[in-house]
Amino acid sequence: MHTNVGWLALLLATGSAGAQEAATPVRETILVRAEHVIVRPGHVLDAAQVLVRDGRIVAVGTDLEAPEGARVIEGRFVCAGFIDPWSALGLGGDALAEVNSTAATRSIDGFDPFNLDHLRREALRAGVTSARVQLGPQARIGGLGAVVRLVPGLAREEVVVSDASNLWMTAGLGQPTGGQFVDTGDGFQMLGGERTPDPFERAEAVDRIVSALQAGKNYLIAQNEHRHELEDWKKKIVEKDAELDKEFKKAKKDREKAQKDAEEKGKKFEEKKFKDEKKPQAPRFDEDNEVLARAIDGRLPLFVGAERAAEIRALLAGTESLGRLRLVITGGSEAGPKASELAERHIPVLVWPTPLGRVRPDELDQHDLSLAGRLSRDGVQVLLGSGGRDPAATRDLPLLAGLAIAHGLARDDALEAVTIGAARVLDVADRIGSIEAGKDADLIILDGPPLETTTNVRYTISSGRVVVTPEN
Repeated sequence: MHTNVGWLALLLATGSAGAQEAATPVRETILVRAEHVIVRPGHVLDAAQVLVRDGRIVAVGTDLEAPEGARVIEGRFVCAGFIDPWSALGLGGDALAEVNSTAATRSIDGFDPFNLDHLRREALRAGVTSARVQLGPQARIGGLGAVVRLVPGLAREEVVVSDASNLWMTAGLGQPTGGQFVDTGDGFQMLGGERTPDPFERAEAVDRIVSALQAGKNYLIAQNEHRHELEDWKKKIVEKDAELDKEFKKAKKDREKAQKDAEEKGKKFEEKKFKDEKKPQAPRFDEDNEVLARAIDGRLPLFVGAERAAEIRALLAGTESLGRLRLVITGGSEAGPKASELAERHIPVLVWPTPLGRVRPDELDQHDLSLAGRLSRDGVQVLLGSGGRDPAATRDLPLLAGLAIAHGLARDDALEAVTIGAARVLDVADRIGSIEAGKDADLIILDGPPLETTTNVRYTISSGRVVVTPEN
């Protein structure tokens, strides 16, 4: 699927371990010719071309010619760059170990565009061009995730696809105690050790999520009520102004008469006071409730880490009345019995299809490589990710997708899970995830069908930059 490049070879290729700077490739006008252009899973153009200019796809068709001076790239298959919707690549150790975040905490603030550039390059060689990063993967409330490009050293405006792609929470997952050494780019840090919560703690974790969402709902209701009250107030002010304008002359005469009468009687003249309509007061601003309200209103997907059947069942029951909430179950090892409800409520499951040995966290006891295939066959939308804890795992995303395919997930469903499906759930499908005019030029050119074990990525194009070639 891709060739692993050793640390020494990477040092030779980039010049030094800290080579933030082999220069970032420039954007070019590019014409890609391929035997098969996979516009999106299920829609393939044969003997087709893709024209790229200024970082965008400007045309897709079967009769495109290369503009003068354009770079021509040829291959057998072309598809959109892979998206890892559950990644840790680019976050430092402090961000990954965070447990005190709130709903408004932003993962993008913990993102380092130069962090672990050797792993980024390996991910790009595997065809992974973008990833959702999330600080505090084990935090009860992990805040706002972000979708970023993986090319090292890009300017912020180019590297950030979305700085608020989702809200993250966890339900009943083991709490970090330290235990696993991971290279985070800030040196090796101990992450991933866990204390297994008891059943009462798991129930409390779900209750805490539902309570937080209810607080967000109440805040949203207060906002909506204030908006309506403000509209009514403005309407009354307009009506009052019109009334006063109409009666202005009469009011002026009445005032002059009253003033004269007061002077003749030697009394103090007092202006008649009109009772103004009091302007409605807005709800007190709360940045965490602002984020929760966006999730409740469906403007932001809510990713919840939940593995056990009990937590998934309680979570589904606790959110059933929140009709606009866009819930995404992350992990979902024991989601199978709830597949019909998940499908009916259009709740995707983000699966980590990685092999686990006998030593595994308690909540992953039922972890199974066939989960993605079983859920998909039952009508559940499946996404595939690299687990969100180990920055090195993103480069293995195509391999993990291949494992899911080998254990029952249809190939087109797997491809959708790491391209347009992930983009839609993360609200970035207008920019990435498929090969369509107007979208960012994130493409991979392969020597065989995507996600087959014998297929190699020959070229990777990220935002119109050729970042992987057969030579590097």
